[in-house]
Amino acid sequence: MKYTVLTLFPEICDVFFSTSIMAKAIERGIIQYRAINIRDFAKDKHKTCDDAPYGGGPGMIMLAQPLSLALESAGVEKKTVAENGKKAVIYLSPSGNPFNQAMAKELAAMEELVLVCGRYEGIDQRVIDLYIDREISVGDYILSSGEIAALAVIDSTYRLVDGVIAPESLEEESFSDGLLEYPQYTRPEIFDTIKVPEELLSGHHENIRRWRLLQRVKKTLRNRPDLIEQGRSLGIFDKEINSIIGDIENERN
Repeated sequence: MKYTVLTLFPEICDVFFSTSIMAKAIERGIIQYRAINIRDFAKDKHKTCDDAPYGGGPGMIMLAQPLSLALESAGVEKKTVAENGKKAVIYLSPSGNPFNQAMAKELAAMEELVLVCGRYEGIDQRVIDLYIDREISVGDYILSSGEIAALAVIDSTYRLVDGVIAPESLEEESFSDGLLEYPQYTRPEIFDTIKVPEELLSGHHENIRRWRLLQRVKKTLRNRPDLIEQGRSLGIFDKEINSIIGDIENERN
């Protein structure tokens, strides 16, 4: 997987790619990374990348020319010229489609993600029309930095790329099968009078599995009941999960 990030502040992203699991994935050749400074493509001596919006209004808009030149330097062609195939050109925007785990899996299968980090009030719409494949929003809130949104997409996708993280570590994560993850415990056995649940100390694998599944269902019902409704409507829950949901709902009534 290759990540190409177009940004006015490449140093924000550089730190992320040089630390922790990401740094190891790059060292092993599983992940590639390139940051392109949009300001390098500005034509005036002040390296101007923004201007006031036509029609008036607050704030500034990122100029089309330096951003389009930056995109073309990344090998991005206009949508009318060629299909990108295994390359997705993404603009991080609060107006985009909501980002979720299913989308992360889809994007992780790409060969390259080109991520455009917005600033100011946004970017010139003509760049979106000509170059952008997808607009993605990481949540119903406003960020001043498109880089933060881009890093959220990068962090959720690169870990799904083969070879980055052991597959068994991904199997029971939140959202992997419509449920949130179960509570986790480690040493000591007793902390501040709270003891680790007996099921986890039993050494009985089936009891542990059953307890964890029960906790996943309980947590999802409590924190994200919308996921339960979604799972039911899509029919993704097996008989055991549906039975646990039914038992919990009966206890509440």
